[in-house]
Formats: sequence, structure tokens, C-alpha cells
Amino acid sequence: MIELLEKTLLTAVGAMTLTQKKAEELLSELREKLNLSEEEGKDFLKKIQEAAAQGQEKLQEQAHEEVKKACERMGVVTVDEFDKLKKKVARLEKKLK
Repeated sequence: MIELLEKTLLTAVGAMTLTQKKAEELLSELREKLNLSEEEGKDFLKKIQEAAAQGQEKLQEQAHEEVKKACERMGVVTVDEFDKLKKKVARLEKKLK
């Protein structure tokens, strides 16, 4: 369940990021309007892509934390907790035999 929520949020985050094609279209328009050189345009595009990547990473971290908090509130068991319980049950079953 945690993974489903996380994947849904990350998909939404991914949809919000600036795609390469859109960035290049934006750059082309700005180069025409602002008379930017090829090098200035590339530098500008690189800065936009870096900012988008940083924004995406921050959103992913926030999404992960929010999913984690929501799961804790709902009482969803984590994979680690479940694995520990499986091992404990296996040990108890061994003792009973």
C-alpha cells in the first residue's frame, strides 16, 4: 500500500516537471525574444534543467515523507516490521514443534 501511494505521488511529481522538449521550445522562444546567443541559451537551459531536477528531488522527498506519515496514521505495517513478525512467528512455530 505504501508503494502504491508513493508511486502515485511520484507520478504526479514527474508530470509536473519540465520535459526536455518543452524546455527546448521555451529556450527557442526566449532566444528569439531576448536575442540570446547559442551559448547563453544553452547555459540558460542548463540552469532551468538543474532547477527542475532539484525541485523534483525536493518534491519526491516531501512526497515520501507524507506517504510515510499517512501510513503511520493509518497503522500500515512497514516491510521491515512485517519481516520481523514473520521471523518471530517462525521461531515460535519452531518452539511449538
